[in-house]
Amino acid sequence: MRMSRPRAQRPTSAERVLSVLTSAHSMTVVSDGASAEVRRLDGTGVIGRIHLHDPVPPSAPGPAGRIPVRLEFTDVAPTAVRDRVRARVTVTGLLAVPYDPGAESTCMEFGQAVVEDADGRAYVTLDELQRSAPDPLACCEAGLLTHLVDDHPELVPLLLRLVTPGGGLTRALPLALDRYGLTLRLEYPRTHADVRLPFATPVAGADQAGPQIHALLAKARRLSHRNRLPA
Repeated sequence: MRMSRPRAQRPTSAERVLSVLTSAHSMTVVSDGASAEVRRLDGTGVIGRIHLHDPVPPSAPGPAGRIPVRLEFTDVAPTAVRDRVRARVTVTGLLAVPYDPGAESTCMEFGQAVVEDADGRAYVTLDELQRSAPDPLACCEAGLLTHLVDDHPELVPLLLRLVTPGGGLTRALPLALDRYGLTLRLEYPRTHADVRLPFATPVAGADQAGPQIHALLAKARRLSHRNRLPA
């Protein structure tokens, strides 16, 4: 199924990992043969609880018997799209002491970070994470998208004027929002496809997202109404 859309900028893999770590509501910590669910991460984010450090060279002195640990995150779309899991992020490393869910902070020797999504799997180094920043919309994305769907449902069909969805479209919903643009999920009877609507310029903060979305809507209004969802 061919989509008519320009090639748009996207967050890098490192930015995606940091965005998930920053906005995550929960994570699964697998260490020392046990699995623990850590919830209520809002406000502090994982980076505030897990401090990532450079790997220690094998020849360097350090604590003996370091404990392997794996942090698992699931990035779930805030809107009720089909197949709501957008990505899975895994961060592995070593701990000097057993993981304590009640600890305010934990030091972790970084191993690797992996992000898996519809585009495949990407590995991210600590250097890439340290040179990157989370998306400025990461922590407010859910509120912005649910506001669009719940309070302005008439605007989503309007945005369809900016794409060529093909026949058989049954539903369209916003899937994701980042500094570079808005992503719609187009659903068909047996499949779905995602299409990005790029902003004219990347946003630097939440206060710039509204004007950029309004610019997309203004552009859509200037086009003929060619795309319709079934009644």
